[in-house]
Amino acid sequence: MTGEVNIEQLRERKKGTLLDSDRPMLGLIGIARLSLDQLISPKRTEELVSKLEGASNHLSRQILKYWSQNQHLHVRFDVRPAQPEDPEGMRSGTNLWGRVYDSIHEVSTRLGTRSKGFLWFFSFLAWFSQQKKEVGPLVLLLDEPGLVLHGKAQGDLLRYIEEELKPYHQVIYTTHSPFLVDSQHFERVRIVEDRSIDAEVELAVEEKGTKVFKEVLEAGEGTLFPLQGALGFDIAQTLFVGPNSLIVEGVSDLLYLQLMSGILEGAGREGLSDKWTITPVGGSDKVPTFAALLGSQKKMRVATLIDIQAKDRQAVENLYKRKLLQKKNVFTFADFTSTTEADIEDMFEIGFYLQLVNGDYGPSLAAPIEESDLTEHHSRVLVRLSKLFERKPLKGNARFSHYRPARYFVENVSELAKSIPMETLDRFEAAFRQLNSLIG
Repeated sequence: MTGEVNIEQLRERKKGTLLDSDRPMLGLIGIARLSLDQLISPKRTEELVSKLEGASNHLSRQILKYWSQNQHLHVRFDVRPAQPEDPEGMRSGTNLWGRVYDSIHEVSTRLGTRSKGFLWFFSFLAWFSQQKKEVGPLVLLLDEPGLVLHGKAQGDLLRYIEEELKPYHQVIYTTHSPFLVDSQHFERVRIVEDRSIDAEVELAVEEKGTKVFKEVLEAGEGTLFPLQGALGFDIAQTLFVGPNSLIVEGVSDLLYLQLMSGILEGAGREGLSDKWTITPVGGSDKVPTFAALLGSQKKMRVATLIDIQAKDRQAVENLYKRKLLQKKNVFTFADFTSTTEADIEDMFEIGFYLQLVNGDYGPSLAAPIEESDLTEHHSRVLVRLSKLFERKPLKGNARFSHYRPARYFVENVSELAKSIPMETLDRFEAAFRQLNSLIG
């Protein structure tokens, strides 16, 4: 669809052969509830203006509700006499111009100058509106629909298909995009594959050529990619992201928080609310990015509980100074250890944490580590351990990983829970109470 047309010529083509661009344009005019004769020979200017305004409002309501990328757009129609320097084929008679008004920037642009994705989306919806008027059953066969749309717009198209097409028509479409696979309805998917392309041995005659099947175990790795992408995106949205997302740095934080929450609740104390979804992001440097991505989602509450070092203080403050998160939603472990720097390991009494380290690294240690061995004066136990291992390396070239004590805690929690100091329980409960207060 070009977004503009000469009305007299379009009316003549309706009697004979239409151009491809005419079909969605006629659909657009039909959605707007206009007729070509009304546009060419209006009886009163005020009547034409009212018609065009009503058409624009109706068109915007019908189509832009499926274009979630920009809710500040409004489609308008403008009818003007042709001018000598108008585009070829529009230099005599009356022209209909489609325009898109952006209320944020307070400017309108020609419909035909919008992005390819926007035009394709508009063209498809306008064309289909005409097909709905046809009498009889309709089967829609679509080859790679939305190929020029980005991921979010493909999701809009999927929603349009589900709400506007599926209840009334049979729809079959091909796609390589994970965003056009409905992860809630994998039973609808059929896999199309030519196995002879990648076969390393000669296939039987009946196995050659393109086959259609629904069993994923029969599909090759490349063919499964759209399904894997759709499933992975769905898992990411539901397993580690929820309406209330608590951003932490890594998996060890996730393990410690879940374990301590369960231990506190088992003792009749306050644990972390199950309304929180703990989201490990893989390091402090990734926290701002995830905060921006998650915080931009509508109706999502995002908080963070992270390590703090002197060099990271500005980055932590930027989380709320740059309005990625509200200040009340940004917590560091130092808030609960009464120190200037702290990791989640510092929420534990040092003797208990060394019990985890000794339990997991026992075979690599010359002797169990005592608190007196940590001669470095620093508030963070991980720094003190690092200095110790520089002086007394682990056996067999082993390297210290702060994940391994967390794993050891998980594997031996029933025994270790009995020896957790009260001060440790108090710190974690204070953190959970603060986080839970954000939910109410």
